[in-house]
Amino acid sequence: MRQLRGRVQDKLLNHLLFLDHSDPRFFVARRYELECLDLLHKLTILALEGEHQLSERLAKRCLRLAQEGEFTSYAEQAAQRLRILYAERGEQSEYLLIDKELRRLRQLLEWEQEAEQLSLEVRLNMVKTVTKRHDILLKVPAYLERLVALYELAGSFNTFVALYRLQLVYAELVGKYDDIVYYTEQADKLLAEDKLNPRRFDSRFNHFMSVYAHLRSRQAAKGLQLADEYAQEIHPTSSNWFFFYEHFLLLALHAANYEKASLLLHVVQKNPSFAKQRPAALARWELLEAYVELLQPASQVAPQQRNRMALFAALTVPEYTRDKRGHNVAILVFQLLHYLQQRNLEPVLARLERLRKYQQRHLRDAAALRSRTFLRLLLLLPEAEFDPAELARRGNKLLAQLRQAPLVGEAEAEIEIVPYEDLWKFTLDVLRQGAPG
Repeated sequence: MRQLRGRVQDKLLNHLLFLDHSDPRFFVARRYELECLDLLHKLTILALEGEHQLSERLAKRCLRLAQEGEFTSYAEQAAQRLRILYAERGEQSEYLLIDKELRRLRQLLEWEQEAEQLSLEVRLNMVKTVTKRHDILLKVPAYLERLVALYELAGSFNTFVALYRLQLVYAELVGKYDDIVYYTEQADKLLAEDKLNPRRFDSRFNHFMSVYAHLRSRQAAKGLQLADEYAQEIHPTSSNWFFFYEHFLLLALHAANYEKASLLLHVVQKNPSFAKQRPAALARWELLEAYVELLQPASQVAPQQRNRMALFAALTVPEYTRDKRGHNVAILVFQLLHYLQQRNLEPVLARLERLRKYQQRHLRDAAALRSRTFLRLLLLLPEAEFDPAELARRGNKLLAQLRQAPLVGEAEAEIEIVPYEDLWKFTLDVLRQGAPG
């Protein structure tokens, strides 16, 4: 049985050779990298078979393609094959020329490998404990300084991308999302000016990060416009499609374009792969759907949607870990607002008590300032006897604090599904239509 399984696996692996790598769903660099690898494989076999003339021709072609694509390691291998060939044939002038080029490539490769080492060290420690992440975060500024120096020395795509990726990671970790917007805009500018290799640069990733950064830096209107523009670049079967549309929908909610948010939700739910997502991802979409429907005018919410909202509001909130506190707060707040909208006093008071306990237990650190401040606003509801005018007066100071609360890094907080300032306005609007009783 094991031998049969091995043979079947080998046959399946052989089919990898016939994949169409020009498919637009694949990363642009993939087809060029695999073309270089294919040539290296063929020229090596030809050299071993003594077919030196054809091997030389393929090696030159591989060297040219590798240099055009800035695949330095493949260029170095092709140049090494040519140097061996010229040495064996006693062709001194060709040998000296390729030897000089090989030394240049090896120096370039050394710089690129150092840049990659720094980038990978950060990536490795980002998936470890909080202490490890904190330790590596302290080293990142020095790593960035060295990567800038390496990019100035090499001027190659590989040194650029190591610097660019680490700049994005660091900016995200420290909550400087405006910096991410700047880095992504600069990358697009360099690409337009032919200063970045179009065979290597991943524009889709750059645009994905740009949309995400506009969301986190509270530039919702501009981010929504960009997301509309970039949406066609990501194929519906791509693993990043749902992540992109999650940010797209959040931008619509943050821009208070609730009609657009509803349309986007419909697009996502029509994707054939929607139900195949991980349970955690499906739970996020369920929460997003609840907020989208909550914010729609009552006349536009179908009875079936109202029933779903009622079921979601009645659910017992699971005991998430502290890392998941953002979702926990979002669920509790939704449930409170739903029952407030229904003017049902008893569950409103029950949710307020849960929010009070949750705030005391889990929202103590600096990263939770916005959530903590918003919950303090909501806890004013019974004190002001659900009077919107009195709530607006009492909440002025807390609302000002909320608006001034700094952004924090992705490692410390969840994205607000709807900005807390907008949810506070929604709360007052609901109460103006009638208090729970």
